[in-house]
Amino acid sequence: MSKLTTRLDDRENIINIAKQRYESQQRSKLPTIIVDLASGGEIYPKSHPLHSGKIEMRYMTAYDEDILTNSSYIREGVLFDKLLEAIIVSEIDIQDIASVDRDGLIIYARILSYGAEYPVAVTEPITNKQSKQTIDLSKIQPKPFKLVANDQGEFSYKTASGYEIKFTYLVKFADVTSVTDFLKSVITQVNESRSQADIEHFIRYDFLAAESRAFREYIVKNAPGMNFEYEFQGESGGTFTAGFSLGSDLFWF
Repeated sequence: MSKLTTRLDDRENIINIAKQRYESQQRSKLPTIIVDLASGGEIYPKSHPLHSGKIEMRYMTAYDEDILTNSSYIREGVLFDKLLEAIIVSEIDIQDIASVDRDGLIIYARILSYGAEYPVAVTEPITNKQSKQTIDLSKIQPKPFKLVANDQGEFSYKTASGYEIKFTYLVKFADVTSVTDFLKSVITQVNESRSQADIEHFIRYDFLAAESRAFREYIVKNAPGMNFEYEFQGESGGTFTAGFSLGSDLFWF
């Protein structure tokens, strides 16, 4: 490599570093807020920065709205990940944030940016008619979480046949495509073994289907997260409770 090329590379690196510092300085001027995690931090190891149960994020700017209109992010299903990556201030890798905590962070981001009112389509159980209603996102609260973790943020479960299992909620559930993948993702220990080979052997040869289903139901039933059950107004004047989901239109009207 010639000296000229080396000097040009060095100059480009200096310019990039200067740009990064400038952007960091400008972003540090934006208002931020401390947000509570839906899990309360209980699912993370005690040594993990998110074990505090809190994370800091900044308000969105017009520049951040480019993320919301990025068609490739929407198509690939990473829109919300990219947004959180941009607005979270805490020194944390976005991949370290559990799926059960992400919905709450997205809701907070929506409220901070555009307010709490969000239009949804909902079907009334009695009339089976669909109507458009507006919900108040600030009323969406975390579900009660009662499981007790060890220092590694793991939880205990005992099968009907006596196997002692430790499992974690630090999983990206969207990436799981089969029962086996799910079990391999959440199980961290079987009896006294933390060997991945032993865990896979247990899943393949020892974990009976009925016990596997009971275990998965236990995980889902007790999982932390946001409660998306909401009370809506019915046509007759009464109210009914129904769930709703967050779509890519969450940040649009």
